[in-house]
Amino acid sequence: MSRPVVVAVDGSAASMRAAEWAAAEAVRRTAPLRIVSAPGLLPPMRGYQASSTVGNALRGMAARALANAVDRVAEVAPGLLVETGLLDGPPAVAVSDSGAGAQLLVVGHRAAGGFAALVPGSVSRHVATHAPCPVVVVHEETAAVHREIVVGVRDPDHADAALGFAFEEAALRGANLTAVHAMTCFAPGAAPSVPRARAARDAAADAAQAAAGQHLAEVLRGWRQKYPEVPAAQDVVRRHPAHVLASLSARADLVVIGRHGIAGVPEGSSLQHAVLGHARGPVAVVPAFPA
Repeated sequence: MSRPVVVAVDGSAASMRAAEWAAAEAVRRTAPLRIVSAPGLLPPMRGYQASSTVGNALRGMAARALANAVDRVAEVAPGLLVETGLLDGPPAVAVSDSGAGAQLLVVGHRAAGGFAALVPGSVSRHVATHAPCPVVVVHEETAAVHREIVVGVRDPDHADAALGFAFEEAALRGANLTAVHAMTCFAPGAAPSVPRARAARDAAADAAQAAAGQHLAEVLRGWRQKYPEVPAAQDVVRRHPAHVLASLSARADLVVIGRHGIAGVPEGSSLQHAVLGHARGPVAVVPAFPA
């Protein structure tokens, strides 16, 4: 049996959207779907012994969330092989760990139900920066199909994981792919007041942009050969990458960004948090070295 697609639910509308998205993705990948939920102690109770009544109530809430998600998945993907599981431990950690051995892990953005109440901060943000597999964070505006995958490329020489995931997604969906590299060092800002200095800055920016475009094209050449059925374009822009990718998420079926470092020790998380916080569609965060 192929590795599953895993989705975490808590009964909220956001997690139900995530379950629908995960079900469609499992169908595309001909993979089983595993639906998990994580009961846990409310923050004020962590220093005290929780009663069995409270524990049972929390597990009951999680079980109902699982049952509702199973019903929703049966409506959108009849015949899909589905299994469920209740997780132990702090929800953010438990959900992150549930991605071990999965093709990808799907969560809703800023769930309004159990996850948001059970732990301080955003479970989706923690999962995106700590899970051992690619993570897709599903936002509210996920229904439109544009047949375009956008992948952010920070360093073309160290983007194999993100590019590989993005090309595979484009192939599965019959979609176009656009690789975007943003040059923050030449982003619009205060221009020099002296015309000669302004001209020199513009010339340097043009040269750097051309060089970056050539470098990106060389890296993409190998991926185009591996996925000849995927129409692939590139775009080198002089803007902040988070602004660019969040904006493009409005027209893309999926935005893919890389996560460097190792599980538990993420790098560049400020970019990930900015994209996740402002995106209008689903965002995939792909670790550079998946477990």
